[in-house]
Amino acid sequence: MKPTIHQKVQCRLRELAEPSLQTFASTIIPGAVNILGVRTPKLRALAHEICRDDWRAWLSLATEDSHEETVLQAMIICEARMEPEERLELVRTFIPKITNWATCDVFCDGLKDARKYPERYWNFIQPYLNESREFYIRFGVVMMLAHFVTEPYLERILSLLDGIRHEGYYVKMAVAWALSACFIKFPERTLKYLQNNHLDDETFNKALQKIIDSFRVDRETKDVIRSLRRKAPPQKS
Repeated sequence: MKPTIHQKVQCRLRELAEPSLQTFASTIIPGAVNILGVRTPKLRALAHEICRDDWRAWLSLATEDSHEETVLQAMIICEARMEPEERLELVRTFIPKITNWATCDVFCDGLKDARKYPERYWNFIQPYLNESREFYIRFGVVMMLAHFVTEPYLERILSLLDGIRHEGYYVKMAVAWALSACFIKFPERTLKYLQNNHLDDETFNKALQKIIDSFRVDRETKDVIRSLRRKAPPQKS
């Protein structure tokens, strides 16, 4: 019996897997299921191949049997030629499959259509920012970070980030990362926000640290940012 496109791709993934990379990736991507250890450039090359073939047939058969197969779905949804309505519907069906930061961030970064149809994508991500599920919120935040840190959206981004309340580590880190990106592009306006905000202490201090760690921020400005750090409250004896 002739193997299906799905079976062919799964075989290719196993061939491309590197045990040493699998061991390393498993330590830095909590929540990922069955990491095979395939390098991102090789995954992208495989995604290109599938996009030149019957990619819809493959997506209809694809599973989440491995981390790489899930990421491959994300790459194809981002890359394949289609109308924006079809892509957004595929995005909607893929989001529940996001269980880790790596899949989320590859997916968000690859959705370049957001820059061609900004208002359509901006409106699309809004419900996810009000979700209770950690990676739904992270999806919304990283989408803003990847595609909307621009003049028309800056104030809206700062307002939305200020309203996020979630104890998930990957939400807090995404908010901090997004704020650091806003600061690098719009330092004066983001500094004004940082001087008067409603962020929890952990997210706020992490955002400051990401700004301090940036090579694009000068020493004097870093001193100003350091001065904003919040001290941990004294522990009760």
